[in-house]
Amino acid sequence: MKIITLLMSSLIVASGVHAADQAYRFPRSTPEEQGVSSAAILKFLEEVEPRADGLHSFMLLRHGKVVAEGWWAPYAADQPHVLFSLSKSFTSTAVGLAVAEGKLNVFDPVLKFFPDQAPAEPSTNLKAMRVRDLLTMSTGHHQDAIDGFPFNSAEDLVKKFLALPVTHKPGTHFVYNTPATYMLSAIVQKVTGEKLTDYLRPRLFAPLGIAEPRWETSQQGINMGGFGLNLRTEDIARFGQLYLQKGQWQGKQLLPAAWVEEATARQVSNGSDPTSNWDQGYGYQFWRCPLGFYRGDGAFGQYCIVLDQYDAVIAITSGIRDMASVMNMAWKYLVPAFHDGVIPADAGAQGKLTGKLAHLSTAAQLGAVTSPVAAALTGRRYKFPANDQQIESITLASADAAGLTAFTVVLNGTEQHFSAAPGTWRMGGEIPSPTGPEPVACSGAWTGDYAYTIKVCGYRTTFTTTYRLRFAGDQLLVDTERNVGFSNASIPTLTGTAE
Repeated sequence: MKIITLLMSSLIVASGVHAADQAYRFPRSTPEEQGVSSAAILKFLEEVEPRADGLHSFMLLRHGKVVAEGWWAPYAADQPHVLFSLSKSFTSTAVGLAVAEGKLNVFDPVLKFFPDQAPAEPSTNLKAMRVRDLLTMSTGHHQDAIDGFPFNSAEDLVKKFLALPVTHKPGTHFVYNTPATYMLSAIVQKVTGEKLTDYLRPRLFAPLGIAEPRWETSQQGINMGGFGLNLRTEDIARFGQLYLQKGQWQGKQLLPAAWVEEATARQVSNGSDPTSNWDQGYGYQFWRCPLGFYRGDGAFGQYCIVLDQYDAVIAITSGIRDMASVMNMAWKYLVPAFHDGVIPADAGAQGKLTGKLAHLSTAAQLGAVTSPVAAALTGRRYKFPANDQQIESITLASADAAGLTAFTVVLNGTEQHFSAAPGTWRMGGEIPSPTGPEPVACSGAWTGDYAYTIKVCGYRTTFTTTYRLRFAGDQLLVDTERNVGFSNASIPTLTGTAE
């Protein structure tokens, strides 16, 4: 262990400080030069788009080279994207690095790290819980014990976790457990004295050329671990390529190969359906896939899929409800696309693929460019009673004959200016989020004489919100619909009154 520690320390000194300055970027290649069929990639895109409306980015690597990449406007290559539970695989990596440096062991009892936050009389099962059980989601909790865990609470979350009833013997019962990943983050911070972002910066982020990542933090000053990390699509691909290369990066062993093998292997069973993407076993915060691959994944379709057998990596961000559909289309079209060696060029298919990837777009709002009553409504300010959407007032600021319509909206005490037009996306304005204001792009059109529909896309998030504004005398009714969300509850119609 001391040898590994010395090795890791030397690698950090040698590569961590200067690697970020290198801003590593994958070389690009045509698919056929890397043994991949352009026609198959094109077929994948054509099939997956209508079935999984809400793709945001796609990048395919073969032999360490990008053979296909695209972003659905207003999403863009230079913008980070929220990863949700794909963050967990990065937390697992931090644990692996800490293990390599001799700071902890996967068989250490969880209570060892938090003697002051443990219950006065911990149960036998709690005392038996190990770091490994946190990694494999087999802590012994029953599902209802972790539902509704108060991540945004001011109370001590470590103490809250340790107070949960541990119904099952640790290591015997798989339950997807995001609070367990928070505990991994807390343990890494405990043994290193640094938050995950700070600990990983010289060891992972800087060597991979990942610019300053944003990771949501609890009120106790601990990175959430199980969610909240924001990265660009190519950053996700770099992470996958690091694992594909068994922890090596540009000739340096950043992460022990033994940890990569252990973390991505089937450590626990989580089901028995041979066709399910979620029943193939679970590693250390990595999912196994039906065809023997493995992946990190996050809510609404954030994927880092490593296909060892084909020397390939797939990185995807999205905002979809049917997460399985994207993976199933990848297994159906992309896996058979891989061939040994260079394959003959297919200029026709490659041209079509290049054209499609260059003109991807999230569905913009269609409709009329103006309304007969637009001029009469311009300048009217509608005030709303207190509501969960934090909309205080809406003013139709301007509307021109070319289709550009502008709104002034007061959100949670802050005045924002949004402009939109039919069939296109316009950048500008911000919306509130748990981690601070998020920039947005808008698309909008008149969908009736007294009705305007505007889509507001938080292009660093998974979320696009559609607002249907209905002007009725002195009232403005606002119906709201989100593309995806963690709740199925309908959003109440808001009614504003003209001043």
